[in-house]
Amino acid sequence: MNPLVPYDQAAGVLPFGLRQLALAVPKTEQLLVEEFRLRAGQKISVTFPEGEKVLPGSPIISQSDLRTVLEIATQSSVHTALDRIRNGYITIRGGHRVGMCGSAVTKEGNIHNFREISSLNIRIARQIIGAGEELIRELLEYGELPSLLIVAPPGAGKTTILRDLVRGLSDGVCGQPLRIGVADERGELGALHNGVPQLNLGSHTDIIDGCRKADGLMIRLRGMNPQVLAMDEITSPEDIYALEEAAGCGTVLLATAHGGNLLDLKQRPLYRRLVEQRIFQKVLFIERYCGERRYRIENMPC
Repeated sequence: MNPLVPYDQAAGVLPFGLRQLALAVPKTEQLLVEEFRLRAGQKISVTFPEGEKVLPGSPIISQSDLRTVLEIATQSSVHTALDRIRNGYITIRGGHRVGMCGSAVTKEGNIHNFREISSLNIRIARQIIGAGEELIRELLEYGELPSLLIVAPPGAGKTTILRDLVRGLSDGVCGQPLRIGVADERGELGALHNGVPQLNLGSHTDIIDGCRKADGLMIRLRGMNPQVLAMDEITSPEDIYALEEAAGCGTVLLATAHGGNLLDLKQRPLYRRLVEQRIFQKVLFIERYCGERRYRIENMPC
């Protein structure tokens, strides 16, 4: 894939005038842009590894601009994307995520919809082929592939590295190809379109999206005989229970979680069970220094 395609896809949901501004960004800079940020009453900005920059010539963003983005992102069917909007984001073709904030409408204590949108964040999903290959070699150094939990703060690249680990293991870049089942709830890992992944997850990977991660894991486990199961962002007790069941069946697990270190895992009740049950044997921490990502693998503590 042309490395500029993800940027063009994400910019494609912007209103025409803002899209032209985004496409006027020099190509060398487009490769570094991570997000488009639109806030009502402010100018549009783009996020680079070192921080946000306002696009030159940007007008003030209006409520109409924000609504137009959602109309384009949902192909003029906002109501059909209501369940995803309730979660505060939608995923568009290419695996890019449009996050939103505003005045929430709640029913029985749960978010039902957004009455007004105050800001949108279009996060660009990029595939970096080869990013995980050295990590695969390190993981295989002592024999069999261990179950791996990827831990990092939001925006640090957890999904990107998970995607390439899946691709590399599925294609056998460092050994025998493995059958991998992916529970891609938000469509960010493989970005299925008409049944075809828009992002490369390897030649021996089976993907299910559009359902809860826990359900997707069980469907893959029971129906597709995977050697490895992968999911992005552990967010609920149901995810933990599904991982426990899969681990009990002898399947290698790959997953991501928000955090900065082992202390974060131990302090949060949801993740503490992962440590106590030792569902994962290894933990990969992603850290950012001066705009660069560094990777560190540790043993999961007993």
